[in-house]
Amino acid sequence: MEKETILAKDLVTVEEGKISLDAACKKLLVNKIILARILKECVEEYRECVLSEIEENYIEGMENTSQEAVHRDEIPLIRGSRNEDSAMEEGTVTYDIRFHALAPHPAGVDGEKEAMQPKRTVRLNMDVEGQTDFYPGYPLPKRGIYYGSRMISSQYGRVFVNSHYEKIEKVYSIWVCINPPAYRRNSINRYTFHEEQLYGKIEEKKENYDLIAVIMICLGDEEAADCVGLLRLLSVLFSIRKNAEEKKKILESEFSVRMTQQLEGAIGEMCNFSKYVVEMATKSGLEQGMKEGLEKGMERGIERGMEKGMENAILASVRNLLKNTDMTLEQVMNALEIPEEEKAVYAGRLDQAGRTPHPSLFFH
Repeated sequence: MEKETILAKDLVTVEEGKISLDAACKKLLVNKIILARILKECVEEYRECVLSEIEENYIEGMENTSQEAVHRDEIPLIRGSRNEDSAMEEGTVTYDIRFHALAPHPAGVDGEKEAMQPKRTVRLNMDVEGQTDFYPGYPLPKRGIYYGSRMISSQYGRVFVNSHYEKIEKVYSIWVCINPPAYRRNSINRYTFHEEQLYGKIEEKKENYDLIAVIMICLGDEEAADCVGLLRLLSVLFSIRKNAEEKKKILESEFSVRMTQQLEGAIGEMCNFSKYVVEMATKSGLEQGMKEGLEKGMERGIERGMEKGMENAILASVRNLLKNTDMTLEQVMNALEIPEEEKAVYAGRLDQAGRTPHPSLFFH
């Protein structure tokens, strides 16, 4: 059986083109151009780097991302990491986008001596997830911590063996939340380990405990005043209100993002998906409206039918009393307690049926 992806529960397939939200998200986030901006904004190891350096030199080392998909519906994943992590007792975790990245190592104490040496790097393990449901039944940061923990435990046998824990590489689990609740919109939160000196002033090297970082990027309205920088870039990318040309124009003019064939294709597919969502929502709204209208119509029809039945019963009583008694029509209507405003209606119906007594019999 095919393994489910992280967004499987949110998967919506577009009948024309077989585009899915899962695929559309991945095709945008897998671009190095976009990943480089996420890393620079959210990962402290890249804060001082220029974007081109991150994109060209650090993501997956010196390797280039494959530009071709093996199959039309497959995502061109970054090389270097398996997207599945299996453990006999813990089950299988399937990551959206998982890759390795190099980062410049912090300078040593002797800055001058360090500067004369070749630039050192450390290797980071990256996981980038696209998420549409911020409350899938559990706190999302906990899932991020679990993913990060699995990425550390999976290093055993590949990065280190036996007790060589000093070789463990730092992991990042980055979550791009496309539709967060209102109070979380336009926010970026990072969850990390910190040292607390409960007694004494001993400081451990940060690299020995700072091994997991979970980052929650919650998008919002791309036109909001507090939607700036990376948040605006990603919010524009995933917007359902802007077409492909508008998105490309903003990315190029505001963020100097160069358009590649792969990125343009990913933007186009996201726009196609967004258009489909809007069309389906509109269609669904119309269908719901028709359904509600029909239900109300049936309800009103039943009410009208009951009213009609009551009118017919009263009319039959009027006829019987007029036929079998000496009462006038006015007296009959009063005896049956017919409201004043309805008397003319019943008199009209008797007249239309040709059974109305002579007008002289109406009143004594």
